[in-house]
Amino acid sequence: MATTNASTTPEFPRDRLSNVSSAVAGATDVAPKKTTLRKIVRSMPLRVKMASLWLLLVVFGAIYAKLDTSLFGGALPLQDPNFQTNGFIRETGEFGTGKPIEGMTGAHWLGTDAIARDTFARIVHGSWVSLVVVVVSACCGVIIGGFLGALVGFVRGRVETIVMATVDVILAFPALVLLLALVSIFEVRNLFVISAVIGVLSIPAYTRVARANSLAISSREFVTAARAIGTKPSRILLREIIPNVLPTLLAYTMVAAAYVVVVEGSLSFLGLSVQLPTPTWGNMINQARRDIKINVAQVIWPSLALTLTVLSLNQVGDFFQQRREVRGSNL
Repeated sequence: MATTNASTTPEFPRDRLSNVSSAVAGATDVAPKKTTLRKIVRSMPLRVKMASLWLLLVVFGAIYAKLDTSLFGGALPLQDPNFQTNGFIRETGEFGTGKPIEGMTGAHWLGTDAIARDTFARIVHGSWVSLVVVVVSACCGVIIGGFLGALVGFVRGRVETIVMATVDVILAFPALVLLLALVSIFEVRNLFVISAVIGVLSIPAYTRVARANSLAISSREFVTAARAIGTKPSRILLREIIPNVLPTLLAYTMVAAAYVVVVEGSLSFLGLSVQLPTPTWGNMINQARRDIKINVAQVIWPSLALTLTVLSLNQVGDFFQQRREVRGSNL
């Protein structure tokens, strides 16, 4: 009588084994990958890379100039922006004997202004004012306006009605006119006052952007599921709403920063920003326009710095906004 070996183990079909291996490999391929800074830089068009490089130079120059004046007492290789190289001061509207305005030389890369102050040093030091105003306004907008917009978009009801009505009233006024009125109230106009006023006026725009994104996110499935399982509203707001609103706000910050730079430059041009002799791009343009027929370059250089900064902020802001929209559509 034939006996069968019960201990014999059947072989696993090779076709099934290959299917399992393929499934595992496929799962590995589709696993979410972290977006690194290198990948972001590689995905940037050439114009965005050039814009980012310019912004890095502006930030580096601003910090370098501040360290030179605050910590090192002018010991770093950057000229004093208020030092008059040949001592001529224009007080009566006429030039003294000598040559107060110089062309581009080895000692003065961009020449000097009407009272012989180094233009390159003044442009570099002037970038500090723009940087501070942009950072303060962005912090006020993102922290206060972003939180307020996310809150009213999530809570809704009367709170949303009151807050958004106030925002609409503020946005109904011409921003520059309202800013001029507020700045004129303060007798002492220093960098802190200018930054604070512009920062406060930036809050309504950030509130509107955050509220629109909060409304969209509040209707998503993961928020609905969190509500269904009894999660506290405060936890949903802090863990689900705000983290998803923040990337959009950061992308908007770059575009808003371009507007802030223009606003600060306009105030400086009108003499309503920081007091002289602190250099800003706006007051450099204002001071050089009187001599535009003699040396047009002194108007061109600060204007070019202002234009390139605004253009670069717009380019980088548009790139991150488009990137955010593409990622949002894939969710």
